[in-house]
Amino acid sequence: MNTVCVVGASLAGLLTARALRSQGYAGRLVVIGDEPHRPYDRPPLSKDFLKGAIGEADLALEGEDEEPGIEWRLGVAATHLDATARRVTLSDGTSLAADGVVIATGAAARTLPGTEGLAGVHTLRTLDDARALRDDLGTARRLVVIGGGFIGAEVAATARELGLDVTLVESGPAPLAGVIGLTMAQAVADLHEQRGVRLVRGVQVTEVTGTDRADGVRLSDGTHLPADVVVAGIGAVPNIAWLRGSGLELGDGVLCDEGGGASVPGVVAVGDCAAWWDPVRSRHHRIEHWTGARQRAVVAAATLLSGGTARPEPARPAYFWSDQFDVKIQFIGHARDADTVTVEEGDPAGGSFLAVYRQGDRPVAVLGVNQVRLFTRWRRQLETAPVQAG
Repeated sequence: MNTVCVVGASLAGLLTARALRSQGYAGRLVVIGDEPHRPYDRPPLSKDFLKGAIGEADLALEGEDEEPGIEWRLGVAATHLDATARRVTLSDGTSLAADGVVIATGAAARTLPGTEGLAGVHTLRTLDDARALRDDLGTARRLVVIGGGFIGAEVAATARELGLDVTLVESGPAPLAGVIGLTMAQAVADLHEQRGVRLVRGVQVTEVTGTDRADGVRLSDGTHLPADVVVAGIGAVPNIAWLRGSGLELGDGVLCDEGGGASVPGVVAVGDCAAWWDPVRSRHHRIEHWTGARQRAVVAAATLLSGGTARPEPARPAYFWSDQFDVKIQFIGHARDADTVTVEEGDPAGGSFLAVYRQGDRPVAVLGVNQVRLFTRWRRQLETAPVQAG
């Protein structure tokens, strides 16, 4: 290969570029990013950056002495890919032909229909999103967060620490219930309520009210929640619209084999936009966590450089962490694979515990809440256990 084009200049794209170099690729390496910023770390956007504890320089993913030999094309978006010719067309009218293409375009936050042009309504996915939300929170008293996933729960916790009156609206029974299961999600709900977050559960949002600026949220039961700022944390969709008609097989992301290889040779996908084949569950799925991007970048680079002949090691169980208030939540595995869940250390009522999820006698997932040392031991055990079909 003489030229490799990486489309996407965030974590997954940068790590794949690094992996290509570390695995011996010495040719031209071009990274395209639609944002004007160099790669930055996203997890702090909803936490330390949002509350002003760190600045933009602290988000940088590149070291001062880093020289991976990358040609950067920032502030320009990819608009089309001819996968067979491996030619990427850009929003500035230019195009780039490559011998290998890495798709790392991530995902975009879902927006609330009908809120276009309404001030005070935010999503949080990018640095520019975080800047705008931080500015708005600085003059606000009341925040309504819609959605109890990671972003919603973290923003609610951060805003409460900033002294705002915070209401978190979750259409399900509890924040994070879809990921860690209802029983343990109740402990997360208690964590928020004990610190002054108002939780409204089991209702839908029907509209955000206001003329030029949001002044509240109306719920399906008729309740109106006053708000100075509204944050929608209702999930994300993979950035693959630009790949329609490219020749690649698409679904909920770019459909890939278990090594990240797309349906056309010479193309791999990694990060939030990539749906890799899971041989254990016999389906494609996306992993939208920081650790997943880090692990899969190395595999995708090997797949590209080997022409698809490299055999990846069995995938590790999915791992994520979330900092909310003074609590570190860590999780590994798949809660839906479990028949039972038991607390094996600490007490949820005390805000520090470890729970093990089992399928029969076999541990399939572990949740740690302020149990970093014990969780690390369990994580190591799950990552080194023999892979079994679910």
